[in-house]
Amino acid sequence: MAYFVTGATGFIGRFLLDELIDHREGPIHVLCRASSLGRMEALVRQWGSERVQPVVGDLGQPGLGVDETWVSEHRGTIDHFFHLAAIYDITADDATNDAMNIEGTRHALALAEALEAGCFHQVSSVATAGDYHGRFDETMFEEGQPLPSPYHRTKYESEKLVRDEARVPWRVYRPAIVVGHSETGAMDKIDGPYYLFPLLKRLRDNLPAWLPLVGVDLGDTNLVPVDYVAKAMDHLAHLPGRDGEAFHLVNPEPQPVVDMINAFCAAAGAPRFATPVGRGITTAGPLGLVPARLRPLSLMTAVVRTGPAQLLLDQTLGRLGLPAEALAHTSFPSVFDARITEKALAGSGLSVPPLESYARNLWGYWEENLDDATGRDPKAVAALKDKYVVITGASSGIGQVVALKVAQAGGVPVLVARGKEKLEATKATIEQRGGRAEVFPCDLSDLEAIDRLCEQLTAELPSVDYVVNNAGRSIRRSLKLSQDRFHDFERTMQLNYFGAIRLVMGLMPQLHDQRSGHIVNISSIGVQTNPPRFSAYVASKAALDAWSNVVSSEVVGHGITFTNVHMPLVRTPMIAPTKIYDKFPTISPAQAADVVLKALVDKPHEINTALGTAGELAHTIAPRTAFRVLNLAYQVFPDSAAAKGHQPASQAAAAAEEAPATDHRETEQMLMAQLFRGVHW
Repeated sequence: MAYFVTGATGFIGRFLLDELIDHREGPIHVLCRASSLGRMEALVRQWGSERVQPVVGDLGQPGLGVDETWVSEHRGTIDHFFHLAAIYDITADDATNDAMNIEGTRHALALAEALEAGCFHQVSSVATAGDYHGRFDETMFEEGQPLPSPYHRTKYESEKLVRDEARVPWRVYRPAIVVGHSETGAMDKIDGPYYLFPLLKRLRDNLPAWLPLVGVDLGDTNLVPVDYVAKAMDHLAHLPGRDGEAFHLVNPEPQPVVDMINAFCAAAGAPRFATPVGRGITTAGPLGLVPARLRPLSLMTAVVRTGPAQLLLDQTLGRLGLPAEALAHTSFPSVFDARITEKALAGSGLSVPPLESYARNLWGYWEENLDDATGRDPKAVAALKDKYVVITGASSGIGQVVALKVAQAGGVPVLVARGKEKLEATKATIEQRGGRAEVFPCDLSDLEAIDRLCEQLTAELPSVDYVVNNAGRSIRRSLKLSQDRFHDFERTMQLNYFGAIRLVMGLMPQLHDQRSGHIVNISSIGVQTNPPRFSAYVASKAALDAWSNVVSSEVVGHGITFTNVHMPLVRTPMIAPTKIYDKFPTISPAQAADVVLKALVDKPHEINTALGTAGELAHTIAPRTAFRVLNLAYQVFPDSAAAKGHQPASQAAAAAEEAPATDHRETEQMLMAQLFRGVHW
């Protein structure tokens, strides 16, 4: 079986290629422009399959510009022709939509017919339903529906081309709004609900999460993750006897726009919206007798689409990154019936996951990879452009996101960690986005390896402008379970303290020669609050704080400064083994990275949270009370299963009796976690 795919490097196309490579056999021919051949060959190497074969052509040329000799050689051999190359952007203009969506489909059809392809698979969109009010099923197409934008019109007309003019068998797929991967969150551009994310970030950063906001009923929308779309297309394309059908790749249940926004608010930690006047009021009683087009939501949508309203929105919300055109098409008046698709997928195990189950993955990927706020911050760009920033622990978590943000501001992140492969992957990501990065693998628990690293850095880099001591080890274990584990204290001190100061001391001659340099230590809120079970970890961070405070007075005259960041609990791989943290309020790696960027740009002596400062003050003015509260936390939170696993069986049994797992105990834990947000318990 052989395949031809247009748009293979696009968002949906890349995931469809993954499915074809993993689950199907035979060659996969992918269209690419001559100017993009190098990039395509790099992607082919990334896919790791010799079955993927680039074919030079152009969407804007008749027959896609594919060489006639190639067509002759492959005539009658292509079983499935997938046409994905198109514009999937509600804000695109008429000319772009016409060229890509209509003419591109015309040229793809011509090539499929010349190849005598077994089936032409057209990726259309639910936009073909336009402003149809009511249930729109998969057998419906020409219903006289209004088409309110160039995107809607060209999606409709390109599907009509396939239906009316195709001389080979065809199938049509109509995805709803396609968002990132439900497991990884991977997304390649800002579109659909992603336009709202900068606004939600501002709400999170400026308002408490518990504050309810007043919202309005904005109708229903429909989101599907890209992995579902790709898997469903692969399955449906290979079912026998389904030619000439359209399939709705949608969430079978309409999703209220406010619910969608609140799912992302919850993922971001932003306040949520309540709708005092919902559709229970606007569609019931006397208003229920009003035609749908004359109801409040329809009238509001009509007003939003007018020229003056679009101009006003562009000058207000548009400045926050929310295009007026996107706002005008947030909701769907149609309800998309997907019963044919659901029946066809029966037994495959494929279904649309609830948004709440993957909203955090989408938000996290956007915040770490697509949020361009740092690159648009003139202060950050001025401080970091062309500066070399050494970042330890840069292969994941906070360090990796700091590296991405430094590169976005024009700086050169110098990536340091044990795993070279992960560092190279981060470097490749940065370079694909037009940035620069350097990779220096090093085991930071090995002091001699750090010495060699310092020699390399000073010899190979033109300067060392910043150092971010981010690499660290955390151990959560009570003293009574640590009696035979003194090595825990040694290992923690080795990485968190000795490794950090060895690196700074090794670079200090270079910093003195430059008469400049700034060191950012990622410390912990625990240094201020002294939470139980973290004696090894907090002591190591406190030692680094103290060392930096003393050394600061010695080197400040040479322009060398320090910032200690007392970071609250962050959702990183380091805390993943402690399962109790799954329910704790935490900040994201991207939020933590923003704090580190503030330390790099503003260079304060320390950065604290309000709770950390309060804890420090409590220990100063009422130490006995503070320790009583901490002892209460010690009683409420149990030792981890891993910690108990290292003690004799008799002690483990006794510990289990001391802290039985009950609903009451879990309630106490969550109450304390919410009250002392960000503290490591």
